[in-house]
Amino acid sequence: MKPLAIAWVNVKRMLREGSNIFFVFVFPIALVLLIGVQFGSGFEPALGISTADDGDLASQIVAALEADESVTVTTFDSSDELLTAVERGTVQVGVVLPAGMDASAESGETVEIGYLGRPDGSGAQLQSIVSSSVAAIMAPVGAAQFAVAETGSDFDEALALADRLSNQVEPITVEVTAVGEALFPDTLGQFDLGASSQLVLFVFLTALAGSSALILTRQLGISRRMLSTPTPISSIILGESLGRYGTTLIQGVYIMVLTLIVFQVNWGDPVGAILILMALSAVGAGAGMLLGSIFNNDQQAAGVGVIVALGLAALGGAMFPAELFSATMQRIAHVTPHAWALDGYAELVRRGGTTLDILPELGVLVGYAAVLMGLAAWRLRVAITRP
Repeated sequence: MKPLAIAWVNVKRMLREGSNIFFVFVFPIALVLLIGVQFGSGFEPALGISTADDGDLASQIVAALEADESVTVTTFDSSDELLTAVERGTVQVGVVLPAGMDASAESGETVEIGYLGRPDGSGAQLQSIVSSSVAAIMAPVGAAQFAVAETGSDFDEALALADRLSNQVEPITVEVTAVGEALFPDTLGQFDLGASSQLVLFVFLTALAGSSALILTRQLGISRRMLSTPTPISSIILGESLGRYGTTLIQGVYIMVLTLIVFQVNWGDPVGAILILMALSAVGAGAGMLLGSIFNNDQQAAGVGVIVALGLAALGGAMFPAELFSATMQRIAHVTPHAWALDGYAELVRRGGTTLDILPELGVLVGYAAVLMGLAAWRLRVAITRP
């Protein structure tokens, strides 16, 4: 019972710390919400239009772009305002329709339509949408100009004939077929990806940051007082281990349950999801104990713990999906327990796997936990008993 009493005291110390309430319980949920809102929902790019002409061609181009359901169209009074909006990111791209488009087309001149887009982002992708809409309107104009140049006919009559003939031509149909398995299936919920990554990140981060509490226990003489009682050193080490483990497990269960209730996050097979959390919590607890037994300064340990936890999270795919890494970086990422935990959740959530399907990931995490716990227990015994 003594190990459980020691563990419970450690958990209560964590809950009583005011800052922990925010960083352990509030901040992870806020990040899940932020990531889901920003990246989890469908993205509809904004397209800005500035037109200095109210003629037929300009009106038809604006109508064609507004009819495209893949973009949201916003009209600007001047090209300068549109340029500013593109620079600030208010709209992704801009289309500038010059004055006198109808007159230029009738006289056989080239009609120049401006396109504004930043070199980064979705400018190149949206250019094809704008080009196809403009081409659909301007193709009869080009045909009419050719007819006028070759036959000397009236431009308006030639344009009307070109419009009539273009409507009779069957449009080209383009079919897009996805080959292979999608990295992120359509069934993936808005918050599913962010929830699992933030769970892995914060469970490990809390475990390493909690190493400072283990150092304070030694600094305040609590460990030596416990050792002076009829309490075996093994019970003290086991109690401290259970305390670290209980803290991370409580946070993990809290994140899973709250995201399930509030955001309807799909965690897949509940047994498999809990087993991954339990294994990852053990890895974090072992790493936190090892860190707390090596350092003698609590602030130093907390700082190093945060840096190490964030670095491993970034490398392991908890901040950016590892599926988008290069093949070499994916192999390097699997040096971290984060990558194995995220692989397990990906199998459960995205591919509908069962507990049997994640046995390799669980085995690696348990191996990490066994090594780290063993090293931490040995090092903590030395730190407590040395004079």
